[in-house]
Amino acid sequence: MSEFIVDILGCGAATPSMRHLPACQAIEYKGRVMMVDCGESAQLSLRRNSIKFSRINHVFISHLHGDHLLGLPGLLSTLSLHELEGTVHVHIFEQGARMLQHVLDVVSHNPTINIIYDIIDPAGGVILDDRSLRVTAFPLYHTAPCVGFRFDEKPKLRHLRGDMVRFLNIPVSKLAEIKAGADYVAPDGRVFENARLTTDADHSGSYAYCSDTVFNPAVARAVEGVDVLYHEATYGSDLEKCAGARGHSTPAQAAEIARMAGVGKLVLGHFSKRYPDSQVLLDEARAIFPNTVAADEGMKIVIA
Repeated sequence: MSEFIVDILGCGAATPSMRHLPACQAIEYKGRVMMVDCGESAQLSLRRNSIKFSRINHVFISHLHGDHLLGLPGLLSTLSLHELEGTVHVHIFEQGARMLQHVLDVVSHNPTINIIYDIIDPAGGVILDDRSLRVTAFPLYHTAPCVGFRFDEKPKLRHLRGDMVRFLNIPVSKLAEIKAGADYVAPDGRVFENARLTTDADHSGSYAYCSDTVFNPAVARAVEGVDVLYHEATYGSDLEKCAGARGHSTPAQAAEIARMAGVGKLVLGHFSKRYPDSQVLLDEARAIFPNTVAADEGMKIVIA
């Protein structure tokens, strides 16, 4: 069963439309939920996707424009309204933390959840590092300070060969270090190489999220080699000048970033309401990077 899944909850641009909702994603990872941006439709989209609010323990906000942020005060208020307990880490710029806390002081009295603000440096860096996952922020190039997020699973343990464990009568106390890559030294001094005792570990998945940005090769370096890249593609190439002026990318530019970075799959999103469907944008990107799909609300992307 997959343990690393991205749920697209909103993939529209700044103005909501009948087709797309403001930016919002949920990353389901090993039983927990991490939100990535939180547009105004977040709570309803979580319900529609059967994602329990109580599983949310981290929220990552890419920048302080309303379509990426304004769903968060309501979501945090609802968590307390339902008397949910626990800690939610909000990764956000300092100004956003001050604003968010002021709003909650007004609308959410006696909160039951513990909110910890983890302030993001606009220059980027590691912002979450636990036993199995590392999350890194990296600069994007928008009309306001903005970062993308990269989620990398750490290397997994190798699989033991049961037949070899039984044949050599390897003690249970040695199994953990063998799964971690160690050779086995038998009581008589014989050394059995790890490759004879184990099979390859499962793939460690990686995902990168680029919310709002103009084309910049530095982005390709930041997302190099990820399995799946979500990259904004607000306007088609016929509006490339408009895209640049407003701090956005075209599908062709997103595809070029994916090609330069050598990613596995590109997912386009943050679509302007001017497009009744995403096919014209998708065709433009596929001409450069064929393994491209268009995001849509309700889409689930399996990373690993």
